Amino acid sequence: MPTKLKFKGDKTKKKRKHHIEEEDDVAVAGPSSSSSSKKRKREGEGNNDGNDDTWVRPDTALEIRGPTFIYHPSDPHPVCISFDATRGRVNVSSLDKERVEEDEEETPDGKKSLKSDSNVLNKTPTDVSQVWVATRVAGSETITLRTGLESSTGSGATKFLSCDTHGLVSAYREARGPQESWTPIILGDGMVAFQNVYEKYLSVDEVAGGTLALRGDSEEIGYAERFLVKVQARFKKEVGDEERKKKMGETKRKIDEVGSNHLYQAWGAGRSVVSSSDKSELRKARKDGNLSEALLDRRAKLKSDRFC
Repeated sequence: MPTKLKFKGDKTKKKRKHHIEEEDDVAVAGPSSSSSSKKRKREGEGNNDGNDDTWVRPDTALEIRGPTFIYHPSDPHPVCISFDATRGRVNVSSLDKERVEEDEEETPDGKKSLKSDSNVLNKTPTDVSQVWVATRVAGSETITLRTGLESSTGSGATKFLSCDTHGLVSAYREARGPQESWTPIILGDGMVAFQNVYEKYLSVDEVAGGTLALRGDSEEIGYAERFLVKVQARFKKEVGDEERKKKMGETKRKIDEVGSNHLYQAWGAGRSVVSSSDKSELRKARKDGNLSEALLDRRAKLKSDRFC
């Protein structure tokens, strides 16, 4: 059985054995308490879903974040994008020797697609070299893919997956730039295509000797440009929580005029000066949409703004 992958910065979890105590309670209290103990157990499992490190497929491009596993259902066996820390190179390494022909089916448009019950969909990384760390800049559609291992060449720092104008894919740069930016595109069957800054697509290409290599110069999305991507469930849940908060909208901040005066416009030995009409005027200004102007006018009247 493969061991669980550990990444730098992960916190160790304490093992809990609440179910043993619950079984003892059931034995003492009798069958009447079995339903309540099962309910407590289900609630405990639900609370642990937020820290789940299982590998799941993303539903949207925003969910590609954190440790990421990228692989391709190639024939005769699936391959993944890995990093050779010793030589500082990007490799296309084999996951196993199982054939995937029987796991494929044709779509109405004549293209190949994976069946929902395919064994290829259940693949997970077995080594840290097969994991890339996806980072997204706030407000941007692009991501960067950083190696999960530190390179033995150069300064030894982690590297970014990049692609140049000729379509050569490498991982030797320690700083991100335009060539290290990738735009993930979620396709209809759940697979993912990666577009670089030159609007070309990442693909798996067969080179001399029958070996596979990565290229970044494909003009359109085909079978070689379609990858399977998996992320950890806890990062996917974080994205869902953030989206729900955005839909709900930010709560209106309560105007604490006493605190604001004490922080910014205190006189002498911390003595606050607050007018009785300040709150009503600021509330009216916020409704009218000119709260900032009203605050500036008020500070000018007090003539004690420490930050001017």
